[in-house]
Amino acid sequence: MEKNYKMDSVVTMKKQHPCGSNEWIITRLGADIKIKCMNCGRSIMLPRIEFNKKIKKVITY
Repeated sequence: MEKNYKMDSVVTMKKQHPCGSNEWIITRLGADIKIKCMNCGRSIMLPRIEFNKKIKKVITY
C-alpha cells in the first residue's frame, strides 16, 4: 500500500517514541527519510523502505 506524504507532512508512526509522542514531521525526503519528533524535537533518519513499513497514517498532507 502506497502512503502519500511530502515535505512537512505530519505522520503517525506505529510505535511510540520514548518521549511519549508518535507524531513526526518529515524534514527530508530521498533514499533516506528524516523525521523530527513533534514533542521533543529529536530527529532520526530511516531508509525509505523501513519508513514505509513503520508509518501508520498521514495526518496533514
